Amino acid sequence: MKIIIDILTPKQCMFFSKLCDELEKRGHQVFKTTRKYREVLQLLKLKGMQAKVVGEHGGKELASKLRASAKRTVELASVLEDLKPDVALSFSSPEMARVSYGLKVPHICINDSPHAEAVAKLTIPLSKKLLTPKIIPKRAWTKYGISPEDIVQYNALDPWVWLKDFEPDRRILQKLGLDEPKPILTLRTEEAFAAYLLGKTQKETSVTRLINRLLETPEPPQIVAMPRYDEQTEALKEVFGDKIAICRSTVDGPSLLYYTSVFVGAGGTMTTEAALLGVPTFSCYPDEPFLILKYLIERNLVTHETDPEKLVKEILRTLSSIDYEKKKQAGKVRRLVKDFEDPIRIIIGEVEKLT
Repeated sequence: MKIIIDILTPKQCMFFSKLCDELEKRGHQVFKTTRKYREVLQLLKLKGMQAKVVGEHGGKELASKLRASAKRTVELASVLEDLKPDVALSFSSPEMARVSYGLKVPHICINDSPHAEAVAKLTIPLSKKLLTPKIIPKRAWTKYGISPEDIVQYNALDPWVWLKDFEPDRRILQKLGLDEPKPILTLRTEEAFAAYLLGKTQKETSVTRLINRLLETPEPPQIVAMPRYDEQTEALKEVFGDKIAICRSTVDGPSLLYYTSVFVGAGGTMTTEAALLGVPTFSCYPDEPFLILKYLIERNLVTHETDPEKLVKEILRTLSSIDYEKKKQAGKVRRLVKDFEDPIRIIIGEVEKLT
């Protein structure tokens, strides 16, 4: 089969890297597209993946998002017309879903974020099948216009795809100038430009107050900040200079998390990654927790706290008994993942049914 896959975010790069490898091993021809977006292009290069750049990220304004999407849809249509794929896959890419539907190419959608209403409304109704974690009830998806029988669930969380056989790379410590014996606190900034969070985040990244408070403690941990956008990078650099390590380019996230003592995330994917890697994990997500985050909170794998003062106290308490806390977290993870399925196997099964 000739398969086209649209890769739009770092998470999708990690997920589709594994899927592409398996599809190619099974003799399928896989063609990859992406868009101009700093983190994704850097991660594709880091992973050694080749993808055709079509269009660009629309930024934080709704009007610019609309114009960028419309332009990308036209450009992507030309790509599919020339390639003539048998099937298209995406993590709810509005452009890929629309173009596939218009050119009568079956589109398989993968999605674990029903809270992202805009992309769900633009992709779910146009998709042949939806692949999603089992913990998300089908009713969360059918409201977007897909039949229950077209929803295929797998018993796993998406980061399990690339974490189940993960091997850490110690070179990440040297790259960021970190001393392994000393506690490492890693923070991931919020997805400030996502449509579902527009108007709910501050101009100042949500981790700034937290970092300031931690640096005031008698023995602060080594702090690593992972911004998503150049604007966040520059803001953190201006405030903290060389007092913390700021990832100015994309790094091997799972390896950094493996050596991390405590993780604080304002988003979803790295929060899930950290929790599954056995790292004591806190979420400062700036809105009502979404389904995946609620699932992790209910299983005591993630603590949600948005008050910087309370969060600092919890972090310091955790660091004071870090060996015990990490051992406790690892036990919870083992119990959680023992029955996990391999989502890649299930996705490939659905793809090959379309032959």
